[in-house]
Amino acid sequence: MKIGVIGGGQLGRMLALAGTPLGMSFAFLDPAADACAQALGEHVRADYNDNEHLRQLADNVDLVTFEFESVPAETVAFLSQFVPVYPSADALRIARDRWFEKSMFKELGIPTPAFADIQSQADLDEAVARIGLPAVMKTRTLGYDGKGQKVLREPADVSGAFAELGGVPCILEGFVPFTGEVSLVAVRARDGETRFYPLVHNTHTNGILQLSVASTDHPLQAQAEDYVARVLEKLDYVGVLAFEFFEVDGGLKANEIAPRVHNSGHWTIEGAECSQFENHLRAIAGLPLGSTAKVGESAMVNFIGEVPSTAKVVALDGCHLHHYGKAFKPGRKVGHATLRCTDRASLEGLIDQVQGLIQS
Repeated sequence: MKIGVIGGGQLGRMLALAGTPLGMSFAFLDPAADACAQALGEHVRADYNDNEHLRQLADNVDLVTFEFESVPAETVAFLSQFVPVYPSADALRIARDRWFEKSMFKELGIPTPAFADIQSQADLDEAVARIGLPAVMKTRTLGYDGKGQKVLREPADVSGAFAELGGVPCILEGFVPFTGEVSLVAVRARDGETRFYPLVHNTHTNGILQLSVASTDHPLQAQAEDYVARVLEKLDYVGVLAFEFFEVDGGLKANEIAPRVHNSGHWTIEGAECSQFENHLRAIAGLPLGSTAKVGESAMVNFIGEVPSTAKVVALDGCHLHHYGKAFKPGRKVGHATLRCTDRASLEGLIDQVQGLIQS
């Protein structure tokens, strides 16, 4: 089976690494000359709205998926005329737009921060008067890793904020005094079978994920699974989806969903019976889903900007290096380490060792 992937970054690369042992081959459509996934398959260098090359891709593969939600929903809709595409264009359209996304959560009874649609500075002024400060203003689409958003803490921050974010449609969200950030990665097959990985505790710095630690018997696991299942069924979703939550007052409030394999699920490569990448491919290809059970205690540490010495990383027992083959650049995700130990105390010690390599 040949899989077409829209996007040729590290997520596409890791999909191919998971699918190759299953007898799958890959073609990546990406405009970048240095797309890091191209080492694992054919590279179709074209823009995401280039219908000629999209049709070329569709004619050359058995089905198509995408590795990030910045892909226009129109691209997926166009491809769907010629080849099966999972997840669907409708799922992508909702997941990539924060207003559609939050409105869906509200419809499904999933708690969210207060939110408002912002189309102008006047809209922002009215929403701030209603929701209050502090609040977070975000572009409705495309923002990630801390980009496309601004925290509004005092009235002076509000003035000119709409223009500061580009004068594009935005959403204002009430600030959430959370005690923790967690995410749930789930996978849903074509026939509706659904499996969930353990909730993951996430730590961010400057809006970029730094550390994810898989939980054991988290008290909010069942609540998270319920909320995620509502979304998966509503979207008739096929593939892996990640749902990020805030822990608030002993419960969960929705932050956002990602309609794809997710950074907070990278620990599953060595830390679960079947990784998120393999399970995504199983789901979209119509294969039986794999077990999402943990193997020991596991975590993931992101390498931002540069990867520490390979020799030093792999010298640590239980530490598995994943280098993305990308040029080093400040603020860029260029690799990660999956950590796996037999007990939590050993895992915490290993996390400290890896983070020490980053800081040295």
